[in-house]
Amino acid sequence: MADNTFMLEIVTPEKILFKDEVEFMVAPAVDGEIGVMRNHAPLVAALKIGVLRYKDAKGTEKKVAVSGGFMEIIDNTGRILAETAELGQNVDVLRAKAARERAERRLAQRDETINAIRAEQALKRAIARIRAAGAE
Repeated sequence: MADNTFMLEIVTPEKILFKDEVEFMVAPAVDGEIGVMRNHAPLVAALKIGVLRYKDAKGTEKKVAVSGGFMEIIDNTGRILAETAELGQNVDVLRAKAARERAERRLAQRDETINAIRAEQALKRAIARIRAAGAE
């Protein structure tokens, strides 16, 4: 482990999406973004839908779309337990933009047959995926 890095693990119910040394991470916590560097105080926080950013040990910034979950920081290890997570480089931007448009259409209808909360969540997920891919 380099002097300025810590271990970051991003885990979903399906798989370990990422596990490596990073210089820093910024996560979309429910109460606002939380930045983490080596020797951060122990922390547990709830995550919201958004984009998690980190800088790998080579200094390259990467983005991950996350759909809620929890973050734990302890002993120079950060664990992200996400409902879903997708590396920005793997996002299908056309599919994400189509999902955003569908959600926007549903929200514009605003009738009894549309679950507005579900449509808002779908919109937030699509926007996070687009931003993680760097397409917006």
